[in-house]
Formats: sequence, structure tokens, C-alpha cells
Amino acid sequence: MLEAADATRRPPRLRPAPPAWLVVALACAGQFLVVLDVSVVNVALPSIRADLGMSESGLQWVVNAYSIAFAGFMLLGGRAGDLYGRKRMFLVGLGLFTVASLAGGLAEGGGQLLLARAAQGLGAAVLAPATLTIVTSAVPEGAARARAIATWTAVGAGGGAAGGFFGGLLVDTLSWRWVLLINVPVGAVVLLGSLWWLTESRNGDGRRLDLPGALLVTGGLAVLAYGISQTEAEGWTATATLVPLAAGLLLICAFLIVESRTTAPLMPLGLLRVRAVASANAAMFLSGSALFCTWYFITLYAQNVLDYSPLQAGLAMLPSSLAIVLGSKLAPRLMRRLGARRVAALGTLVALTGYGWQSTMTADGAFVPSIMGPGILMMLGAGLASTPLASLATSGAAPGEAGLVSGLVNTSRTMGGSLGLAVLSTLAAARTGNGTSAQALTEGYALAFRVGTGLLLCGLVLMLVWLPRRIPQG
Repeated sequence: MLEAADATRRPPRLRPAPPAWLVVALACAGQFLVVLDVSVVNVALPSIRADLGMSESGLQWVVNAYSIAFAGFMLLGGRAGDLYGRKRMFLVGLGLFTVASLAGGLAEGGGQLLLARAAQGLGAAVLAPATLTIVTSAVPEGAARARAIATWTAVGAGGGAAGGFFGGLLVDTLSWRWVLLINVPVGAVVLLGSLWWLTESRNGDGRRLDLPGALLVTGGLAVLAYGISQTEAEGWTATATLVPLAAGLLLICAFLIVESRTTAPLMPLGLLRVRAVASANAAMFLSGSALFCTWYFITLYAQNVLDYSPLQAGLAMLPSSLAIVLGSKLAPRLMRRLGARRVAALGTLVALTGYGWQSTMTADGAFVPSIMGPGILMMLGAGLASTPLASLATSGAAPGEAGLVSGLVNTSRTMGGSLGLAVLSTLAAARTGNGTSAQALTEGYALAFRVGTGLLLCGLVLMLVWLPRRIPQG
């Protein structure tokens, strides 16, 4: 009996901490899924339109319903991870993302698909900030953390780039529905692995989530993107355009007022006074507004102008998929020699060169000069720039703000992309007019890349002027 009593008093055996590489791998798997779904549907858009009878503007919202919900709620997701636990929010976000993927794959109409895509974006918004915070928490600050962030960046960027290939393969061999349904078994495996291996971490202090702030910023950005999309059919001076544009700006102003007065703001405005945080996120916003649109327009160009099949369009993107991974892995080495600011600027310059090249596309273009060559430069540059910008944006963050800053990193990049897609697709459609010929479509896509070149040039100037020379140490 004494032995039994001793056994009952014996403390429970603690599970050994998982190795850092396994934690990073699980976090990167979650990031891969959410970024993959930004781009994987691009190749499927023509098939979705034919099957569900959606309009051209409706197809744009298949992409934007996801990305706006993703970016708009990401600050909320990051703060929720700080307060309630990064592992818990990772599991909740991944679960919602997986269920929404199932609903989207089974959708019978355009409205159902858009709702499912928005729900996917909400799940991704809860999941994505936790992935970066889990990575930075598992690896001590310094060279090892830079390598871990580079891996996170490469996997995320590779997910966006590989989306074209996987999407094309699934559409050609099965149907467009499988670009969403494939997330279900993959999400279930990652969910089980994370439930077992990830350990909980949080910095909760009794504060409540700022739901009014989250609703205001998400609503403002969504209405603003809708207003921009209206310019395609109504023009910039029409009431149908000006009203949502004005409403979106008012909602964003209301968000800033609420954040300045609430005791537990979703986005502490004082954080933007930190030079590294403010400058890196501004640079990510500008870069994302151009680079996010790359796969969208190249996919449409390959299929609508060059008559590639979905699988051929996906295969055409493989070289640039490898380029973005290469750029992400080279970045930490270059950062040690040149510094984060110079590497970010160098990457943006390379991407800008690729964008300028892509803007010279023709209706009878060949694969190497019209897709592969510029694509490699655009994605190599994106990979080189992403890691130093993410490192600068998250450097020196207090433990209680880590999830919030991680959410802000993803928000800047993704919301820049969402608004950039709304603007560039509107400009492309306006240049095309009602024309459906290869020449008319090419002129529209080329204009989008010319404007994107200008955006990247603005981002390059901003980086050279505003980014700090060194990563601040927390």
C-alpha cells in the first residue's frame, strides 16, 4: 500500500520537448497550406468559370474572398495566439481551414464557393501568425533563427509558387474541385502531428480580444477592394465606385480611432513607431501588391493567350518555383555579408527587372522569353527580399507582442497583394475592354506588369531610405 501511495504522489512524467527541426517542420507545413491556397486556384479559374458559370469579376473574388479574409483577420489571429496560446490557435485555424476546404470542394454554386473561400481565409488568418511565432520561439535569436525564418519563407513562398503546378496537375487529372479537396487529408495529417508534438506557449495577461477593431479593419479593406473592382465596369468617378471607396476609407479611419482609445488594442499604434517594424511592413505591403499578382496574370496569359492546358501552365511555373526557394535559402548567407537592408533591396531590384521583362510579353510569345526567364528573376528576387524583411519586422518584438507582429508581417504582404490584385486586374480589364482576342488580352496583362514594375521601384526606394541598416536585437 505504501508503494501504491508513493505512486500516486509521484509527479506525472513530462513528455520530452520535441527537437527544434520538428517544430519548425510542422509550423512550415501549416504555412505551406495557407500560402498554397492563395495561388492554387489560379490555374483552376477557367474550369471554375465554365462549371459554375461565374463572371470575370466573380473569378477575381475567388482569389480575393480568401486573401481579404486572410489578411483582414490576421491581426486578430496573431493577438489570439499571444493571449490564448499559439498551439491552440494553430490547431483551431488549421481545423477551420480544412473544413472550409471540404465545403469549397463540394460547392454547387459561385456563392457557396466564395463563402467557403472566405471561411478558408479566416482559418488561415488564425493559423498563419502562429506558424511564424512558433518558429521564432523554437529557435534562439541569431544566425540559427535567420536560417529558420529563411526556411519558413522558402516553404511559404514555395507554396505560392508550387500552387500553379499542383493546381494544374489536379485540374487535368481529376477536376478543379480537387485543388480544394486535397487540403482535407493533408490538413488532417498536419493537425494530428501538431496535436501530439507542438507545445503550448502564450503571453496572456487577462486582456480581451479587440473584436471591434478586427471587424473595422477587415470590413474597411474588403469594401475598399470592392470599390476598386467596381472601376472596371463603372469607372473611377461613378457613384457605384466612389461610395464603397469612401466607405472603406472611413472604416479604416474608424479603426485607427478605436485603436488609439481602447485599453487593449488589436494593433497598438505605438508599435508603428518602431522603425524596423514600420519600414519592413511598409516595404512588404508595396512588394506584395505587385508580386502577389504574378501567378494570377501569368496563369491567365499561359492559358488564355498561349493555349496552355492547366497542367502545362503549372509545369511552366516550376523553374520560378525553384528560383524562389533558392532565393530564400541564399538570403541568410547574403545577410551575414551585406546586411538585411541591402539584401532586401537587391532582391527587389532583381524582381523589378523580371517584372519589366515580363511587361514586354507578346501574343505569340515563346516559353523561355515570355514565361521562364522573367519568372525566374521575379521569384528569385522575391525569395531574396522576403527573409530580410521578415527578420527586420519581427526583430526585437517583446514576447507579449510576438504573435501580433507575426500577424502584421503576413497582413502587410497579403493585404498589399489583395489590393494590388484589385487594382492591377481592373487596369488590365480596362485596357482589354471587351476584347477577347489574344492581342487584346496580352495588352491588358502587359499593362498590369508595367504598373507592378512601378510599385516595386517605389518599394526599392523605400527600402534604401527607411529600412534600418542592422537588425535590432531584442
